[in-house]
Amino acid sequence: MFEFEFMQHAFLGCTIVSVLAGTVGWFLILRRQAFAAHALSHIGFSGAAGAVWLGVSPLYGMIAFSLLAGLAMGSEAKGVVLSPHRDSMIGLVLAASLGLGTWFLHEANGASSMATTLLFGDVLGIDMPTLLALTGVAVLCLSGLVFLGRPLLFASLMPDVAQARGVPVRLTSLGFMAIAALACSACAEVSGALLAFSLMVGPAATALRLGLGPIAGLVSAVTLALFLSWGGLALSWMTDIPVPFWIGLGAAACYGMACLVRR
Repeated sequence: MFEFEFMQHAFLGCTIVSVLAGTVGWFLILRRQAFAAHALSHIGFSGAAGAVWLGVSPLYGMIAFSLLAGLAMGSEAKGVVLSPHRDSMIGLVLAASLGLGTWFLHEANGASSMATTLLFGDVLGIDMPTLLALTGVAVLCLSGLVFLGRPLLFASLMPDVAQARGVPVRLTSLGFMAIAALACSACAEVSGALLAFSLMVGPAATALRLGLGPIAGLVSAVTLALFLSWGGLALSWMTDIPVPFWIGLGAAACYGMACLVRR
């Protein structure tokens, strides 16, 4: 399996994305923003379709659209994580973006094979330029999390207290949603726009369901994301079933087992 260059690239890409997805996903679940991860990955599809229309790399279009949407979602935060209008904002941004994506595909005369690739990913088609782009995105996101880590954790657990203590809650939320948008774009390269959130949400939700603390939870989420992506690649190689199927199934199974353990 490792004799082939495309499999080496696939495993390297999955490693980069899994470390990023596990880390960012843990904060998303802690902040109860799983729907945001779901929406951002779908919005990325619209950006990728627009990039295809313009003749540039789908990854860059995905990053641009997801980043704009993430900033729009983050701007809704006003010191309270559970804003009553947050889901409405996310849903409307998602609806508008999907409409644009449909138009972009129509204008690009996109074949069904292109739409399928954008929706379900093509991890086995990752080349060296894409690997370098994913590495850059991961370094940028993880550096941002190191910078935002403590105020983000404080604002996620006690937003009102954090605001009273002088933590810039809205700015922190904007920064984190920008990071989440970039992470979702990277995940879509592995599992596609439709299932990118499975790698973001599944491992992190499992770690939090087990009641693990911040350090143990982050390590567990990253480890589980690596297990799912590597396992998905290996099982896809053996069964000829697409990688996203195994990642999605594995994420659901892990969370189900965590629920049984902590019931």
